[in-house]
Amino acid sequence: MQNLIVKIINKLSSLNRYTKRSIAIITDTFLCVFSIWIIYYLRSIYWLTSNPILEELVKFNPKAALLSVTLAIPIFWIFNLYRTIFRFTNLSIFFNIFISCILYGIFFYVIGTIIIQEIPRPVAIFQPILLYFFTIISRFLAKLILVYKFDFTHDLKKKNILIYGAGDAGRQLVNALENRPGYKVSGFLDDNKNLHRQIILGKTIYPSSKLDNLIKTKRITHVFLAMPTIQRNIRNKIIKKLNNKKIIVKSLPSISEIVDGRITISDIKDLNIDDLLNRDHVLPKISLLTKKIKSKNVLVTGSGGSIGSELCKQIIKLNPNKLILIELNEFALYKVYDKITTLNKSTKVIPLLVNCQDQDKVEKVFKTFKIDTVYHAAAYKHVPLVEQNICEGIQNNLFSTISIVNASVMNGVSDLVLISSDKAVRPTNIMGASKRLSEIYLQSFYNYHKKIKTNFSIVRFGNVLESSGSVIPKFKQQISEGGPITLTHKNITRYFMTVTEAAQLVIQAGAMGKKSEVFVLDMGQSIKIYDLILKMVHFSGLTVQDKNNPMGDIKIKIIGLRSGEKLYEELLIGKDPKKTEHPKILKINDPYIPFNELKKELQNLKKLLKNNEVNKIKILLKKVLKLYNPKAKIIDHIYTEIKSIKNN
Repeated sequence: MQNLIVKIINKLSSLNRYTKRSIAIITDTFLCVFSIWIIYYLRSIYWLTSNPILEELVKFNPKAALLSVTLAIPIFWIFNLYRTIFRFTNLSIFFNIFISCILYGIFFYVIGTIIIQEIPRPVAIFQPILLYFFTIISRFLAKLILVYKFDFTHDLKKKNILIYGAGDAGRQLVNALENRPGYKVSGFLDDNKNLHRQIILGKTIYPSSKLDNLIKTKRITHVFLAMPTIQRNIRNKIIKKLNNKKIIVKSLPSISEIVDGRITISDIKDLNIDDLLNRDHVLPKISLLTKKIKSKNVLVTGSGGSIGSELCKQIIKLNPNKLILIELNEFALYKVYDKITTLNKSTKVIPLLVNCQDQDKVEKVFKTFKIDTVYHAAAYKHVPLVEQNICEGIQNNLFSTISIVNASVMNGVSDLVLISSDKAVRPTNIMGASKRLSEIYLQSFYNYHKKIKTNFSIVRFGNVLESSGSVIPKFKQQISEGGPITLTHKNITRYFMTVTEAAQLVIQAGAMGKKSEVFVLDMGQSIKIYDLILKMVHFSGLTVQDKNNPMGDIKIKIIGLRSGEKLYEELLIGKDPKKTEHPKILKINDPYIPFNELKKELQNLKKLLKNNEVNKIKILLKKVLKLYNPKAKIIDHIYTEIKSIKNN
């Protein structure tokens, strides 16, 4: 019987909107007639003494019922009661029905009692009141049917949720979740002692110290953080507290990201990975951000990449005169152009498909658009791929930099900023070596050409969270697929920063740079990747499978270091970093090679690249860079294939 009821109700809920609207009109028609009958019946009990039911059936007035239907249905239609989606109704429906019934009652009384004098005064007064309550009940039942479907096994399938934060955002989130049949809010968590044991929207507020007990007794599976305005350090403490619980933690973005201030279910997201790092964001200095951008013609190379696209987002907000995007990948250029043109429609944005190695084309762009500031982000950065494509990696990373430097100096660019990497410090791979050689070229060029007007600066930072090639998206995907999570080494560490921080650092360093200095961010302690994986697994509501927990959900598989990969990265070559006007940005002067000597080595490198002599290229890099220490054998595909053919 229960299954039959569920099937019938499911069938009703799947009807199209016109059919549902017709059912609503028929229901309201019945309620009008039924409420007339009830009022006449109650009146007969009060006034008549013999067989009141029989008397009432005789005295029932069809004209009153017809007038009620004739007035109520059009008025309800005008007030959009038949356009309301029942499953998403809220308290506003009470107000709409109330106003509708007030208007209906006035017309019903005036026409029925005063004009045609067919309806007794008590009927004309009390029938609209009764109709109001019947209509409210019908809408409430419709919502129960459409949302909950009276499935008695439904509660067992729901995700039991606690909302951390009993403020405005938390209360709005409860209202949003009411229309989601897969979720059940079991209460609030809040650290405000004055709120404990209070009840909001029918939900009890608990202290966070009760979380372990609540997880057991209420079978909690999720905790939603509803604190969009909370300070970062307090948020970090809460996340740390939740770290070892076998629950899924999700969060609302900051209030500035929730544009209209109203919380919806779509606002709930997985924790940002930077939440798991428990480090404070590096706040920018506005004066440094605007110094080289506001009212300037700004150019970004590699504008479709992770860093380049974020640079464009930050720059467009600072009101440059023009923003020129240089990108070789058509789809990447389309995406960034489409995105940033919605952020600031008053600034002219110019998308250009250009290869930065094309010296003539680059110079033409600089001359045509009278560039003031350049951010050179174009580079191949995926370490294993560059190891497999050594010549193209060096050609793109180094010689595109040389092209940009030459074009900047020849066209009087005010500021040139090179985006480098922590892998350039004592490099063990081609990607890092090409970046370090690019740094040296800027340093050497500047110190040889003393009278140039262009200010050079180099910005070096660690891994950018969730950028292309980052391990974080890969870990997320592996967790969602049930594992295993592949890790190259249990002790591998990395520095991390958000893409927003990276972009802001680049902009601020560019404002301070003059003599080809290298700028680095004080990034605190490096992060052990294994510990980061543990946090990601725990916050997914899962456990790691290991010797101590053989029945765990996700296995971590150690696969060994990849070609050219280091156990740990560094940011400094020397040991004497200088402070700058930004408290989190340091300045260093690394050693470089005299320009005349470097120029000769670059000419030799060009010949080797042309002939794909990878073995000699690596020897030359070791000679020039000194600190380059490759630990992996050559895996460049073209080189190894040619070598294999010769040997056979």
